[in-house]
Amino acid sequence: MTKIIQDVNLGTNIQRFRKEKGLTQEQMCAKLELSGRPMIQSTYAQIETGVRNIFTSDLIAITRILGVNFNEMFSGLEPINKYEIESQD
Repeated sequence: MTKIIQDVNLGTNIQRFRKEKGLTQEQMCAKLELSGRPMIQSTYAQIETGVRNIFTSDLIAITRILGVNFNEMFSGLEPINKYEIESQD
């Protein structure tokens, strides 16, 4: 299984769309389970806060549940410039 490593916090967009839909984290987990991607609330919360990486299949299911496309899901996110990070070390 492939995971998406969150080097930028995709979870902020997931959380924003979830709240716009009026769903709690528990409701999201219930919907994920119904779509065949069971997840406990604490794991889901870690994805939203960027602490945990996300499986590609979970991201697909989340976008479907929230009714957003991938352009919307990734909107406002900018790639991290690795050269800037290395120069700060």
